[in-house]
Amino acid sequence: MIRHLAVALGLGLAVPAAALAQTADAPAPAEGSTAYEAARNQLGILKYCQDEGFTGAEAIATQTQLIGLLPVGDETVGATAEGKGEQGTVALGEAEVSLADAAENQDSTVEATCQQIEAAVNEVAASLPAG
Repeated sequence: MIRHLAVALGLGLAVPAAALAQTADAPAPAEGSTAYEAARNQLGILKYCQDEGFTGAEAIATQTQLIGLLPVGDETVGATAEGKGEQGTVALGEAEVSLADAAENQDSTVEATCQQIEAAVNEVAASLPAG
């Protein structure tokens, strides 16, 4: 299920993996913490997409439910990541790229990219526990 939590990463929207690599001196973030941050950022991206009129509320509800299934990470970091997403920025740690730039790098548009993310998140909805 974790691969569905960071659909934006799976679509290649986030910055290249090399930019996310930690230096030898820096501790790597815990995988659960990274998943929480990525999921919160994606929630913000979905909100941005909805505000732009590109997606609906179902994906936001599903993403919120997915976040509830994760171990809670640092709330401040999560809120910051979500806020960046709401501004149209795909962010994980220090690495950031605008959704517009990410879409352009994929030879796509923001609207099409939003719809891809929405479809992928909505696809997982049926497999989630009721509630």
